[in-house]
Amino acid sequence: MLTKVYTAAIHGIDAFPVTIETVIEKGTQFSIVGMADTAVKESQLRIHSALQNSGLRFPHFRTTINLAPADVKKEGASYDLPIAIGLLASSEQLRCDNLGEYMITGELSLDGSVLPVRGALPMAVKAREMGFKYLIVPEANVTEAAVVNKLKVFGVKTLREVVSLLEGDTDLQPTEINTRELFAAESGNFDFDFSEVKGQETVKRAMEVACAGGHNLLMVGPPGAGKSMIAKRLPSILPPLGMGEALETTKIHSVAGKLTRGSMLMTRRPFRTPHHTVSPVALVGGGTSPMPGEISLAHNGVLFLDEFPEFPRSVLEVLRQPIEDRVITVSRAKYTVDYPASFMLVASMNPCPCGYYGHPTKPCTCLPGAVSKYMNKISGPLLDRIDIQIEIEPVAFDAMADRAPGESSASIRSRVMAARAVQQERYRNTKGVYCNAQMNSRLLHEYAWPDERGLAKLKDHMTKLDMSARAFDRILRVARTIADLDYATRCDAEGNPLHTPADIAAMPVLTRHLAEALNYRSLDRGSYGRAF
Repeated sequence: MLTKVYTAAIHGIDAFPVTIETVIEKGTQFSIVGMADTAVKESQLRIHSALQNSGLRFPHFRTTINLAPADVKKEGASYDLPIAIGLLASSEQLRCDNLGEYMITGELSLDGSVLPVRGALPMAVKAREMGFKYLIVPEANVTEAAVVNKLKVFGVKTLREVVSLLEGDTDLQPTEINTRELFAAESGNFDFDFSEVKGQETVKRAMEVACAGGHNLLMVGPPGAGKSMIAKRLPSILPPLGMGEALETTKIHSVAGKLTRGSMLMTRRPFRTPHHTVSPVALVGGGTSPMPGEISLAHNGVLFLDEFPEFPRSVLEVLRQPIEDRVITVSRAKYTVDYPASFMLVASMNPCPCGYYGHPTKPCTCLPGAVSKYMNKISGPLLDRIDIQIEIEPVAFDAMADRAPGESSASIRSRVMAARAVQQERYRNTKGVYCNAQMNSRLLHEYAWPDERGLAKLKDHMTKLDMSARAFDRILRVARTIADLDYATRCDAEGNPLHTPADIAAMPVLTRHLAEALNYRSLDRGSYGRAF
């Protein structure tokens, strides 16, 4: 008897349908075809034990299982459950008239329990897209998959429970998740707050501008100046994820197996902090079984690289292409996958190996030439791609001893969100552009071009510092963000905004906005090494 059971496999961060065809005939041979890897072929042993421990019978006949499409490699143990259901249906131990309305995934334990799998959310999205009415997933994945509406998602614990569900002999109900309530529950309470940061007003302003426009940022300063402390508070001023961003971000973490048991939709932007010993593959993604790397795990969030020059040159240089294209293509002999990589790069570094070059009170102990060699670990092309470069000075004792709290993250975040509302209005009809950092040349000419006085100032600054054409674009993008913050935070005497986001979207970039943006380029090649 021929039966068909439907499941899905993961390619990149998306799922594609897989049909499991099962035929049982006279004979004793058991075969799995369709480019199945070792883990899939080993499913026979797991399924045999799971069926026996569930009070069911493994069919000892000639059994052929085809995983279609047959020209795509199938990997992992997520096929265990649908293969077991196919065997039961073909051997007439399971009677289900609407098996074609289900998509099924899950790994089987030897005792018949259903274990979690990676990529449940992309599978749910694909199931809804293909018109399936029901999706059966392991109980540990059900809250993750149930965020997809217009699809009934069942979380199951055992193989026996799946059989009862398909035969209609259970009171198990589909799991429902209200995504609006999920986002409303995002209270904005963070472990770290900018009110705890003493002094460093210039750095906090640079952080505000970076978050408002999605710009890359580099902090340079001596040990103990607060670089890492400030970076840890960055998530508290980032705008919340939109629904589309949340789905895409959660899909990446689902495929990578980074979601904890019972996780639902991610409502906070990711903040990834890989150690400087990370390999290029771990950063970019790939491997024998392709997986997203740290770059993609930071999608729609922040990739924070502490001790920036300590990362191997080969690792740092792989950042250049995804920073520009906001997607990373991993090509190997047997596969090619695309992973999204739209992230904010935030990095920190000391000015020299000992850390005290240019320190107001502590002398630098580095040998001649060591400072230049250390700084030159960051290549010019990579430095060009960092929009904001800010120096951090040590905090004065009086500032540290001041017990008065600084400005809270909530206050800064409100301004960031006001600026993002302007950008959302400005780019609502522009596909793939959501913030100022993503503007192309056409949008720069339309929304960020300064007047004659501003252009003259920019020309003078770029000539003196020998800046590149890429730095020119980056400066204009930052200036546009500063202008958005300026206009969006103007209020009347009663505290009401003077301008709507639609009005601000077309307001000009002024010379003072450009001047502040130029101050954030202290490490460009013309001044490289002289800024300290």
